[in-house]
Amino acid sequence: MAQRDVVLVFDVNETLLDLRALDGPFEEVFGDVQVRREWFQQLLQSALVSTVTGPYVDFGSIGRAALAMVAQRRGHELSDEQAARILGTIKELPPHPEVAGALERLQEAGYRLATLTNSTANVAEAQLAHAGLATHFERMLSADAAHRLKPAAEAYQYAARELGVEMSRLRLVAAHAWDVAGALRAGCLAAFVARPGMVLDPLAPQPDVVGADLSGIADALL
Repeated sequence: MAQRDVVLVFDVNETLLDLRALDGPFEEVFGDVQVRREWFQQLLQSALVSTVTGPYVDFGSIGRAALAMVAQRRGHELSDEQAARILGTIKELPPHPEVAGALERLQEAGYRLATLTNSTANVAEAQLAHAGLATHFERMLSADAAHRLKPAAEAYQYAARELGVEMSRLRLVAAHAWDVAGALRAGCLAAFVARPGMVLDPLAPQPDVVGADLSGIADALL
């Protein structure tokens, strides 16, 4: 299958953008940089619960609720100002250093590029514009439009419809094992970005492309 026949659809948070930029605000508010990881894991857990059990809740609302849960768990009185400081930084995440160059290489090789994130469209668009990546993508899609968050099949099906391709011609690129598993089980191709601490689920289907970062993914695809 030629490159132009496959659309590469990228997850955004952690795959393209570096969540470590949130470490500073979390440390300022909680006095412990590890709380950022605790919050993101709670966010993913709550999002999966919402997706499996319903009703639908958008990712931003889940993120705010997860932050409140972590604060309560830690016995911290979280002010509105502190919450806004943390959550506002999400729109200002920097890209991982190799991302822009890898995207340019893939574009030059003839690949169509898009994004698919659980974040709402306005957040994703602000993130990618701030990171200087928006011009690389023909579409910036949000699972919010499908009212089913990844890894539900409906999120990937929505992306395929919007991009005008069959599921078998959509390749998700993500740094999360659950996202890769969701895409593969929905009938897509996938590539796993094995950033530090990220590993594949041995119980799930395995992608045919794995790289240590986005440059590694580009190397494998090209």
